[in-house]
Amino acid sequence: MAPSTFDTLLHKIETRAARAGIIGLGYVGLPLAMAVARSGFAVTGFDIDPRKMVALDARRSYIDAVSDEALSAEIDAGRFKATTDFAGLAECDVVIICVPTPLTKHRDPDLSFVEATSRSIAAHLRPGQLVVLESTTYPGTTDDVVKVILEGTGLKSGSDFFVGFSPEREDPGNQHYNTATIPKVVAGDGSEALALMKAFYGAAVSSVVPVSSNATAEAVKLTENIFRSVNIALVNELKTVYAAMGIDVWEVIDAAKTKPFGYMPFYPGPGLGGHCIPIDPFYLTWKSREYELPTRFIELAGEINSAMPRYIVGKLAEALDIRAGKALSRSRVLVLGLAYKKNVADIRESPSLRLIEIIEERGGHADYHDPFVAEIPPTREYQALKGRKSVTLTPDTIAGYDAVLVATDHDRVDYAGLSKSAALIIDTRNVFNRLGLSADHVIKA
Repeated sequence: MAPSTFDTLLHKIETRAARAGIIGLGYVGLPLAMAVARSGFAVTGFDIDPRKMVALDARRSYIDAVSDEALSAEIDAGRFKATTDFAGLAECDVVIICVPTPLTKHRDPDLSFVEATSRSIAAHLRPGQLVVLESTTYPGTTDDVVKVILEGTGLKSGSDFFVGFSPEREDPGNQHYNTATIPKVVAGDGSEALALMKAFYGAAVSSVVPVSSNATAEAVKLTENIFRSVNIALVNELKTVYAAMGIDVWEVIDAAKTKPFGYMPFYPGPGLGGHCIPIDPFYLTWKSREYELPTRFIELAGEINSAMPRYIVGKLAEALDIRAGKALSRSRVLVLGLAYKKNVADIRESPSLRLIEIIEERGGHADYHDPFVAEIPPTREYQALKGRKSVTLTPDTIAGYDAVLVATDHDRVDYAGLSKSAALIIDTRNVFNRLGLSADHVIKA
C-alpha cells in the first residue's frame, strides 16, 4: 500500500526533510524561524514588507531576540531564506501563520490579516501540508476561518492536508526564556494533525503541551493574557485608591509579596502595551456575545487599564500646578521611554504614545527620549507622531523641560544625573525609589 499523506508528512518531519514556511517575520515569526532552522529544518520566511527583505538580505536583524550573528549562521548553513513571493508556499510542508490580529476601533477582532494569509496559502495548497495558526485569536478561528478557507480549494482537512494551532508565547526582552525553551501548547484538527504538531514542534522546542482541540489551545493563550490584564488592572485601581489615602502602592506590593503562598506580585504603570495584553482579552469578550454571556471582569480591566494614561497626565498637571505654579498647557514635558516595556525597542500599543497625545491635546508640548527607539515609526493610531526623534539627554536639555514623565524604566538611563537636572519628575515605574534616589521633586504616579 502507498503511504498516506499523514505517514509521508510525519516521516519528513521526523527526518528533518520537511521545509517550513513561516508567514509574518515580526516579533513572533522571525525568532520562530530561527528556532526551527536551528533544529535542522529548512525554513522559508514570507512577508509582504520589502524593507524586511532588504534587512534580511543584508543579514541584519530588526528583532532584538535575534542577533545578526544568529541570522547569518542560519543563512550560511542554507537553512533560512526569506521572500515576498508567496508562490514558494507550494514548496513548504509545514506552513505557519504569524500575522497580526489587531482590534478595530470598536474593539472587535480584525482577522483581515489571518484571512488574507489563509487565502494566499489556499492558492498554493497541495496534499501533504500541515498549516498552523500561531496568531492570538478567539476560540474557533482555526477551525471556522482558516480551515474553511483552505477547504474551499476542494481539499479536505484530516486527509489531504492538516490544520493545527499553537499559541505564540514570545516575551520581548526576557533574558531567561526564548522561543526554544518556552513550553509550546499544541493542538490539531484530529488525532493525526495533533501527532504532526507534536512531532514538528517537539523537534524545535524543549517541550510541547498537547491539548484536546484547536479551540482549547486558542483559549489557553487568551487565558494567560486575561490573567495578566485583570491583575494589572487591579493594582492600577489600588494605586489610585491608596494614593488618595496617602499610601504608597509599591511599598504595599513589596511587603505583600513576602508572603510565600497565595500572592503573586503585579505592578501598576502608565497603561498597557505590547500586542497581547491590551488587545487579546477583547477577542474573548467579542466571542462571548455569541453565547449571550457577559465578561465583566475582562471589560472592567480593559476600562481601568485604558484610563491609566489620562490618569497619569492628570497627576502630571496637578504636580506642575502645585510644584511649579504652571499650567500643563504652558509646559514642556519630556516623556522618558517610548517602548512599552524596559530594555526593548517594541512600541506596539505603547502607552507612551497615548501620553504624548493627551499632553498635546491639553496644550502642552511633549518630546521623548528612548535609548532603544531613535525615531517614531508609522503606527496605525498615531500617524501624527511619525518621524519624531528621540532627544539626547544632557543636563541642559533636561533642565529645559518643566517636567520629566518616566513612562518606561529602561536600565540604559542615568537616573542620578536625571534627578540632578530635572525640575520635576513624575515616576510611573517607581524606578527612583528602587535606585535609592527618592527626592522631594520626584512624584510617584
